[in-house]
Amino acid sequence: FTLFCRHSGNNLVDVETFCKINVDEAPKSVKNVHVMAVAASAPHRAVVEHMVRQAVYSRLGKPLPRTASAPNPLVVNISARHCHLTPEAVEALFGKGHQLQVHKWLYQDGQFAAKETVTLIGPRSRVISNLRILGPCRSLNQVELAYTDAIALGFEIPLRASGNIKGTPGGMLMGPAGFFEMPDGVIRALRHAHLSPTDADFYGVKHGDMMKLKIGGECSIVLDKMLCRVDPSFKLEVHIDTDEGNACNLQPDTPVDLIK
Repeated sequence: FTLFCRHSGNNLVDVETFCKINVDEAPKSVKNVHVMAVAASAPHRAVVEHMVRQAVYSRLGKPLPRTASAPNPLVVNISARHCHLTPEAVEALFGKGHQLQVHKWLYQDGQFAAKETVTLIGPRSRVISNLRILGPCRSLNQVELAYTDAIALGFEIPLRASGNIKGTPGGMLMGPAGFFEMPDGVIRALRHAHLSPTDADFYGVKHGDMMKLKIGGECSIVLDKMLCRVDPSFKLEVHIDTDEGNACNLQPDTPVDLIK
């Protein structure tokens, strides 16, 4: 967010830059730290910036803007092509009894990018290799592609909310231990926002509502029809795909806002 306020001397101060500089510079003053020992418990950068931002406004005696007064920071992540698999599909692709291994923990608690990847074979016998599996396993098999991916493979995929796969095209997955044929489940996922009930109250929405995501910067756009998914376990996070992220050149410091 681009936040400005004035000191009593009428000098314009970019508060957001101040927040980011403090977050960036703080680790440089710490020497001989065993990073791996603290990485697992370190808060997300967006959380730290949100806290610093609130502290700066409080120190300056200035009213908080809407985004800074939110109960939680807004995180927007680009969701690259990936798949969700059932335990049965994992065993068919990687061998009996195989369990997904954590490669990287994601922003939502308990969700992770697995070390395992598969190859997706399209209708034109074109393939996408190293398709990442997201864990833990689910009760259905689903592949999520951007339209650019689908065109390259020869798929005609519908835009669907995650989990709504009835009547969608299927595909063939290949792993190191074998193949798994999906009768359906290949979609472009509808862009969506994860909200806790507290976040939903702040933005004035409920589960299933639609919002807009305003993205600033040199390639500023407004993304309409942002599906709200509300659950007590959720952290405030928006997922857009690679086509959408590239269209607006989304960067870590790009200003964003959710609009009802």
